Amino acid sequence: MNIPRRVGQRALAGASMVGAVLAAVLVMALVPATSPAYAQGAVTLEWFGWSHFRLTSPNGKIIHINPFVTNPDSTVSLDDISTVDLILPADGHPDETGQTAEIAIKTGAKVFAPFELGTWLQGPAKGVPASQVVRAGPGARMVMDGITIRMVTSEHGSGLPTQDPSGAMGYGGPAVGFYITFENGYTIYFTGSSAATQDQAMWAASYKPDAMIFHMDGPHEPIDVANSIRLTTTDNPNLKMLFPHHHRVQIPAGQTTVADVQGALATMGISTPITEQVRSQVYTLTK
Repeated sequence: MNIPRRVGQRALAGASMVGAVLAAVLVMALVPATSPAYAQGAVTLEWFGWSHFRLTSPNGKIIHINPFVTNPDSTVSLDDISTVDLILPADGHPDETGQTAEIAIKTGAKVFAPFELGTWLQGPAKGVPASQVVRAGPGARMVMDGITIRMVTSEHGSGLPTQDPSGAMGYGGPAVGFYITFENGYTIYFTGSSAATQDQAMWAASYKPDAMIFHMDGPHEPIDVANSIRLTTTDNPNLKMLFPHHHRVQIPAGQTTVADVQGALATMGISTPITEQVRSQVYTLTK
């Protein structure tokens, strides 16, 4: 009568051992052999000069913003760019659109762009396949593999680099900026080439960005730049990282500098430091 009980105990013990082995195998399968930054739940940011940024999401999705590869301070060429999931051109100006078409055709990346700019990109002038172009307008949202991109307005122009048959400059649709919320919730606001606008307070309160890539070109009024940052702190305690764009690496005398903007922020009681990013350096962004 004891024999069945001993057999049952052995069966249970064997099942437990098998379960433990399977659990160990499963854990080993879930742990990557290497631990890149995105596997740890971080977003990475790289600046390639002017307003060209590469963002890599926690799950490894690659986004290029304003890929002006031929800007005079660029540290990359088209040959260096082989994998891209999404391109975000902010308006029709050549230094914002940059090499969007060439990169999209080469890599198969999606393009999320203002409607008229998207139409131009998929037309005969540039030839990006229509299946890759998502055309939208301010207020639109795109969700891609757990990443949410919101298109917002930008106080800037959007003339295309080519003319229509009448000789007039083509229209690239409204200039825009982007709010990018990654899989881990980290949110970056890219202003495009916008001047300060009260809308930035509304978006800050709604989307609460952790980082802001703000417009700082040569003639830009430092107080206007500082106001753009101040508005983005509205009902938003998350804003901790500030990155400038649209500036030369060696800023000519008399043009707006990070020190100018930091000084203007100080007059507003804002002490958040501005990161003077180094070209091609990888910045790891976490909450």
